[in-house]
Amino acid sequence: MAHILLSWELGGGLGHAGRLKMLARVLLARGHRVTLALRDLGFTQRVLADLPVPRLQAPVWLHRTEGMPANQASLAEILLPAGYLEAAGLAGLVEGWRGLLQGFAPDLVVGDYAPTALLAARTLGLPASSVGVGFCIPPPEGPLPNLRDWEDVAPQRLARAEAHVLNVANAVLELHGAPELPNAARLLLGDVPVLCTWPEFDHYGRAAPEAVWHGPVCMPLGGAAPAWPPGDGPRVFAYLKHDHGSHAAVLQALADEGCRVLCYLPEVAAGRAAPVLSPRIAYSQRPLALDAVLPGAALCVCHAGEATLVQALLAGVPVLMLPMQLEQFLLARRVESWGGGINGARAAPHAPGGVGKVEDWRASVRSLLDDGRYRHAAAAFAHRRGDRTGLQRTERVADALERRLVRR
Repeated sequence: MAHILLSWELGGGLGHAGRLKMLARVLLARGHRVTLALRDLGFTQRVLADLPVPRLQAPVWLHRTEGMPANQASLAEILLPAGYLEAAGLAGLVEGWRGLLQGFAPDLVVGDYAPTALLAARTLGLPASSVGVGFCIPPPEGPLPNLRDWEDVAPQRLARAEAHVLNVANAVLELHGAPELPNAARLLLGDVPVLCTWPEFDHYGRAAPEAVWHGPVCMPLGGAAPAWPPGDGPRVFAYLKHDHGSHAAVLQALADEGCRVLCYLPEVAAGRAAPVLSPRIAYSQRPLALDAVLPGAALCVCHAGEATLVQALLAGVPVLMLPMQLEQFLLARRVESWGGGINGARAAPHAPGGVGKVEDWRASVRSLLDDGRYRHAAAAFAHRRGDRTGLQRTERVADALERRLVRR
């Protein structure tokens, strides 16, 4: 069977590691050999400790690049300070990846937001595919989309950034006698992109016929059984973080609206004082088993992380989304567009950080609980997309990667 190297280079959080873990398990069960090259080995240890595969440190850019716009408005502008500003620096990263690939000699390189891994594979003539959510797998043709279409970002600025990234990447390919890339999007796609999402979650709002949608590949979030606060009132599951400036105001609004809230707030679980004290709010000391929590919930409050959103909406539960960064904001905006919930950062898009906030949280909570259109949209989504399990979706992704091996 084949040796497949799964790589992750850019972005934060555990979503990339969880997706690669699910995929590695399926590939191992099919008899393949798997190696992981990861941006962060320490943070992912608790997720990957039981996965019996070698784990390596991915070559990543370590230096701060000055003079970049604070409001990065395209994937090209995200890549520039990540090693794509100068050919010499990128050539060094590529050499690191080439050494790793030459040492392990995989039959297929799979990149989850790992453009330099895919670039290095191209210099060696190795088959390469990308996997991931829509954000890091852009449309293959045309310019890279403007990620901040609510701001006055000059098209010339985006075009310059994209041309620069493409020229730098192609200069490195030329050093190795490899074929150049036709456009900057191909840098993130590899030979065969595998979209691990659905149109309802696509950051670019692509229409269904434009791509093959394999569905989300998210690691099941196991954990503690739910212990809801006693009494009456709708049950609300909240997964929040202290760094969001409105987390306390939202919890207070939920209590004021008579909800019974089961909240996992990692900082409270680690010993920080609870932001709101109320008999209507119970703070869990451990992550919760969402497959046990969500079927009894009337509402989910989260930061628009893909894994939580997918599980909530597949359970037919509408969401109040409090995005903390651009990728989450785009996902929240997409979900709101078809009625699955409310994007709590939509009201003032020119606020610091690029997104605003909803001030009247009680009104948002009332709308989500009382306006049947939200629950109807979530239930319709669950009916439309609930025909396959997470494992079955992962099997489809593995099928697509195996087809790439056959075409070698």
